[in-house]
Parts: sequence; structure tokens; C-alpha cells
Amino acid sequence: MINRDFNELIQENSAPVKLWTNGVPVDPKAVLQLQNTAKMPFIFKHLAVMPDVHVGKGSTIGSVIPTKGAIIPAAVGVDIGCGMIAVKTSLTASDLPDSLQNIRFAIEAAVPHGRTTERHGQDKGTWKNVPDIVDNHWMQLDEQFRRICDKYPKLRNTNNYKHLGTLGTGNHFIELCLDEADFVWVMLHSGSRGVGNAIGNLFISLAQKDMQTHIANLPDRDLAYFEEGSVHFNDYMEAVGWAQDFARHNREVMMHRVLEALSREITKPFTTQQEAVNCHHNYVQKEQHFGEEVLVTRKGAVSAQKGQMGIIPGSMGAKSYIVRGRGNEESFCSCSHGAGRVMSRTEAKKRFSVADQQRATAHVECRKDSDVIDEIPMAYKDIDAVMTAQSSLVEIVHTLRQVVCVKG
Repeated sequence: MINRDFNELIQENSAPVKLWTNGVPVDPKAVLQLQNTAKMPFIFKHLAVMPDVHVGKGSTIGSVIPTKGAIIPAAVGVDIGCGMIAVKTSLTASDLPDSLQNIRFAIEAAVPHGRTTERHGQDKGTWKNVPDIVDNHWMQLDEQFRRICDKYPKLRNTNNYKHLGTLGTGNHFIELCLDEADFVWVMLHSGSRGVGNAIGNLFISLAQKDMQTHIANLPDRDLAYFEEGSVHFNDYMEAVGWAQDFARHNREVMMHRVLEALSREITKPFTTQQEAVNCHHNYVQKEQHFGEEVLVTRKGAVSAQKGQMGIIPGSMGAKSYIVRGRGNEESFCSCSHGAGRVMSRTEAKKRFSVADQQRATAHVECRKDSDVIDEIPMAYKDIDAVMTAQSSLVEIVHTLRQVVCVKG
């Protein structure tokens, strides 16, 4: 059945799957993954699928999974609380120097990023000398973390405190962008870092262990779940809530450090105005939909309640958008979290060269080496087509173009 705004997949003994994917490619493997999730008996109403949909570990990226009475830890995933923060400044393009290289270097020096995997020595992705702002934010997280660790002691030995205010790797980034009026925006993308990854993996394995006698009956072992009211359900909801708080604080610390670095490089005083919220796109929370309280898992999707501001970034070198939600109930008030990959990182590195990356990012001050080829715009869907497919979910408030990009 085709609707004006979305397509719908119907199968027996399953919740419907509604896809806002008109005009964008959808991998058949992602459809199969969605159909498996839709078979779970506790799905509420239907699955909502965003135009950036692609296959993910545990569950489909770009999916909104509403549940009643149960939660699937692998659907939330291991990058718990991953999301975006964007701030508009009073600076304009004319206030920026002709060469933006020193600004990039200053940001790279202000925020630990990337990762070194050697066993000996300092991981470059963690703090060597922890700044005071990290301590101030950690004080708001420490007490609850201790309580969680009392129940699950192995979480003590994770990267937690020293990862607060650090970027990470993969598609995480810090950018300077210009909007249609040439105002400078600072935007960044990161989550709950090492500790969130450890929490995600711990509870995914606990769910699979709890269900070991029934796991063969699941469409996929990654769909192992906790039933509401169980000890592990309650512990998971506490731990995942904490990780989401950590992620929010992580982005706030980084934003503070980036703005400080920017103020040292640009002598003209400037002010900031937070037009777009600090929003998660990998998370779970209780919400009201269709008159009922449900758990909504957004795996690579952003909340788009009526009037709510959100951020939809393009890939490295592509446009990004500041949006306002339309409160579309059929989508559980959601929108995409980006463009969405059309090929794996491995495939992108095989297919494209450093020269391709240099051409695609010619207008951006950024790294242009073999380690970031997997983030080339051509490895992603066309962001314009993605935005058109979800015009019933959000309205565009600002269109941003990158001028500086820092990658992990």
C-alpha cells in the first residue's frame, strides 16, 4: 500500500512497517532486519522507518521501535546517547581568516579525538590532563555511576571519567558551518564513549543469557529482550538513562572547549545562541503516543515533536540542516539523524581514493587522508533526497555548509 508520505510493509503475525523512504534507496537486507524486528509481540502499533535507513548491528539504523512491556538492548545499541549539539554564533563568514587551518588545529588541540590502539602509552582519545570543566560535569554523574557499578563492578574498569569531553572515532565530528545568512555555527556529533559502549555490550549479553532457553525461537538473537518489571529491565533502564546523561554532558564539555578555542583564534568578541537542542539519536525513553505510555527506541533517529528543534547532519563535505519537528504521530514524532550510508566503510575504502576525498571536500578545511575515506559523501545517500522524503516530518529552518571539519 502506498501512502502520500510513506510506504507500508504488511506481513502475517507482525506489526506493520511504515517507511518514509520515497525517492531514496533501501537495502533489501535492511528490510529483512526490519521485518524480523516487527515480528516481536510487544511492538506497539508499527515500526517507523526514516529515509536514512540502513543495516545496523543489533537493529536497523534509521528505525523507531515503540514497545510495551519489554525493551531490546541491541536495538538501542552500544553507542548509547549518541547525538548532536549545534550553537549559532554572532560571527559571520567575513570574521573568519582566509586560512582556516589554524582554527582546525586549535580545535584538534582542545578536544581529544581518535584512538590509539597500542597497548602501552596514552590513548590519544582520552584526556592526558583533565580540565576543570570535566570535573564539574563528572560531579553530576559520579554518584549514580557508583551505584550502577556496585551492581555491575566490571563497569568500573571502563573509559568513563577520562572520556568525558572527548570526540571518539568513526562518523563523530566537530564542525564550523555557515548558514544561508553566513552566520557561523559550531556543531558536533558524539555519544557516551567507552563507558556507554561497555554498558550496551554488558546488557546485550545479559539479555541473550537470560533468554538462552528461548533464543532459538527469536527471528534474530540480537532481538533478545528484557521484560518490564524484571531486575535486569530496571537495571538496564537506569544504566542506559545514565549513559544518555553522560552523552549530553560529553557534548556540552566539547562545545565549551571548542568555543574557547575559537575565541582564542578569532579576536573579535562573539556571543552564542543555542537555536538547536542537544539531541540524542541513539536512545530509549518513555513517551506518550496514541494515548498510551510506551517505550520509544530511536536507533539513528531524532525526536521531532511539534515545534521541537533538531539537527540532521550531512556527511563530511555535504550540507547539514537545522530542522523543526512537525509532530507527525505516524512516525512517533521522529525524523532521520543524517543521510544514511549506502555502502560499508570497508567498501568505501576499496572504491574511493584520497584524490576522490580531496575533490569531495575541496571547500572544507579538514583531514584528507586514507583514514577518512570511509566518510566520503559518496558513501552516503543524497542528503537532499533524504530531506525531501521526510518533508512531512520536519521543516527546514537553516541549511548549513561546512567550512571546517575535525574527525576522530
